[in-house]
Amino acid sequence: MTNMPPSGSNLRGAVDLSSLVNRAPTGAPPVSTNGAPVTGAPVGGAPAPSGPVMVPSLVIDGTDANFGELLELSSRVPVIVGLWASRSEPSTQLLAVLEKLITGLDGRFVLARVDIDANPQLAQAFQAQTVPTVAAVITGQPVQLFNGPLGEEQIAELLVRVLELAAQQGVTGTAEAADANAGTEPAVAVDEPLPPHHLEAYTAIEAGDYATAQSEYRTALAQNPNDTMAVAGLAQVSLLARLQGKTIDQIRNGAASAPDDLDAQLLVADLDLSGGHIEDAFDRLLGLFPAQPAPGRNAIRERILELFEVVGQDDPRVPPTRSRLTALLY
Repeated sequence: MTNMPPSGSNLRGAVDLSSLVNRAPTGAPPVSTNGAPVTGAPVGGAPAPSGPVMVPSLVIDGTDANFGELLELSSRVPVIVGLWASRSEPSTQLLAVLEKLITGLDGRFVLARVDIDANPQLAQAFQAQTVPTVAAVITGQPVQLFNGPLGEEQIAELLVRVLELAAQQGVTGTAEAADANAGTEPAVAVDEPLPPHHLEAYTAIEAGDYATAQSEYRTALAQNPNDTMAVAGLAQVSLLARLQGKTIDQIRNGAASAPDDLDAQLLVADLDLSGGHIEDAFDRLLGLFPAQPAPGRNAIRERILELFEVVGQDDPRVPPTRSRLTALLY
């Protein structure tokens, strides 16, 4: 079957946990039960606005009705989902431990308490065959953590690992409770307004008009060369533009049939990174570098630097790749 590479609908933070909100599947990559991403986070689109996310409380009752809002929140702040039942004393005890830990972490998480008896759709979606069951949601994707009782120290260690995974997915925001005593309302993220050219770019991305989005980001950079959001946005939308209208088979077959065509090889690296195979993309580009003449080397260097912006300069795979590129350059 011929598949299309990611498009503007797969922007970072726009992935749906479709089984929870009855939406059409988006093709989002799965996350394994041990917390490791299978194919990585989707990339592209405008960076998420900075600043804390305002929520009614750090501990919220998740329901079948409001969980779509929590999915959106998970693109900014990791959401821990605690599935419990009032008839189960171990689950109520564990939920109390989760509340204590998460409220003490300065907004690094939001806890969604889900009563499985009152919310059968969520119970089924998270495959909660027993309580307590605990999962995380990051960029709309579920990460199964554990079920059954677990000690406070072990849970604390697990939360640290979830933060590490969230950072790899580009989710590094914090939540700020509007009312520390309100713990039963749905979470509603209040984003800062985007600057005008960023807003125009994002609107163009939503419409699949990547050329206009590139133009808007370039205008933003002309007005403010230090606009890091525009740098990242331009890199991300440029990746989408290069892949637009091409199928996975076309890209891979084109590179296989023309191994000396640098543009074809660069496009495969774009495809790998867009699918979350970030290390494969960087390895491919670095492997091409030694055999290229000066113009080709410069093109590879520029593409690697651009892809650093796509995945984020704080991605753990960027520093070692930068070191390898430096060694090849000098």
